[in-house]
Amino acid sequence: MQMENFAPFMFAGLVVIMLIGFPVAFSLAALGMASGFFAIEMGWFPPVFMQNLPINIFGILSNELLLAIPFFTFMGAILEKCGLAEDMLDSMGQLFGTVRGGLGYSVIIVGFILGAITGTVAGQVIAMALISLPVMMRYGYNMRYATGVLAASGTITQLVPPSLVLIVMADQLGRSVGDMYKGAWGPSILQIAIFAGYTFVLGVFRPHYIPGIPKEARTMSGLALWIKCLRGIIPSAFLIFAVLGSMGGLPWMDSAIATPTEAGAMGVVGALVLAAIHRRLTWDLLWSAMVGTMRLTAMVVFILIGARVFSMVFQGVDGALWVEHMLSGLPGGQIGFLIAVNVFIFFLAFFLDFFEIAFIILPMLGPVAHKLGIDLVWFGVLLCVNMQTSFMHPPFGFALFYLRGIADTLFKEKRIPAPVKSSDIYLGAIPWVLMQLVLVAIVIFVPQTVTVFLDKEQVIDVDKVQVEVPVDEDAKDQDAAPEMPGEAAPASPDAPPAADDPAKALEDALQEKKH
Repeated sequence: MQMENFAPFMFAGLVVIMLIGFPVAFSLAALGMASGFFAIEMGWFPPVFMQNLPINIFGILSNELLLAIPFFTFMGAILEKCGLAEDMLDSMGQLFGTVRGGLGYSVIIVGFILGAITGTVAGQVIAMALISLPVMMRYGYNMRYATGVLAASGTITQLVPPSLVLIVMADQLGRSVGDMYKGAWGPSILQIAIFAGYTFVLGVFRPHYIPGIPKEARTMSGLALWIKCLRGIIPSAFLIFAVLGSMGGLPWMDSAIATPTEAGAMGVVGALVLAAIHRRLTWDLLWSAMVGTMRLTAMVVFILIGARVFSMVFQGVDGALWVEHMLSGLPGGQIGFLIAVNVFIFFLAFFLDFFEIAFIILPMLGPVAHKLGIDLVWFGVLLCVNMQTSFMHPPFGFALFYLRGIADTLFKEKRIPAPVKSSDIYLGAIPWVLMQLVLVAIVIFVPQTVTVFLDKEQVIDVDKVQVEVPVDEDAKDQDAAPEMPGEAAPASPDAPPAADDPAKALEDALQEKKH
């Protein structure tokens, strides 16, 4: 076997071990080690090549950017358990509930706000379903719309800054987290607009699917209702602006005063303050949040180590060149490459988590995108838009699993009158997945949706560059100063030029004396 033919075998082995179902971190490491020893046996690279592995792993563990992941995870875990979602959904539902589709609008808006401060799909879907699903069923909402809007609004958190996915994307693509966040704001707002537009159109053509709740069903109204809404929105908005603004992650911000890690630490402090304001800051809450953060961080680190083992050996057998030749030759240039990659990522997301895709697949695709002249911030945000569908589409959409579990719990507790069918959950997700794919297409063909908020690069035309030599004013004044007594007068035009060599000048003077 030739070395250039081994890279496709490694990639095929990658697909097989992912389909087996064994934890991907350990599967990747085992595949990488086995492939590395086989390559050494074949003489494709020396044994000393594998000695780079401990250095690579130490480089992962000393990466300060990845330290932001436990901070943002801890912040989201605190806010998820402090009751902020329940308070906001209750107040928003009463504020918009009387409008046709009002409960749907409130779920979409609260999902967007929670996505910017929590960052966890599971907690968001469960919290919103606990509050909104019984109310939607009580007032006759279409079951497929209800389950679809709850699941889709929970997945927005993968795209809205400060998303953990965007931090990983920035690390893998070598771009700043602030630029990745600024680029994600456009698609995030578009996603909310598409969801709200679908709800509005459904209310026009199928008004019985999303009826408004009667005004007498509200427990609060007037100024008291507005105060309750603002009590949840204003502190949340302040936390968002403080965390994202400090790291330059808001539109039209040109500078940052904190690193992502420092901003995450500040977000943890803000989350603790918000939990204390809601009088829910307890030792049980902190312990639960710390355990969840520890598990997620350990999972991310082990996946990253396994992916690094595989990618190091894969590059050692020229796998990067194989991927580059395969993808750069696609018809259609940049657009053809982006369409092919997004189709591949969409189907890969049926089986892989977004962290696994980011750590395993992205290092293969990033260099090819860069050589094709694609803005890597645009590329990273585009893949993030695509990967949020991984929580929604069957058969392994985790948001659908969370919704399935919480619906059964609600029925057992007699908080909903009838069980929710699995067919309603899966069929209800289809329109929302299609809307997410529409957003993918928009971002591909209209890159300005990402780049509009990014800092404009200054293009310098080297042909128009002018070099100006500064003039010393003191020297200029000395040149213009009048002749002082005792100074030699300037030579007349008829005088012979002064000799540079004093010896030659003396010789000329002696010759003139002889004559």
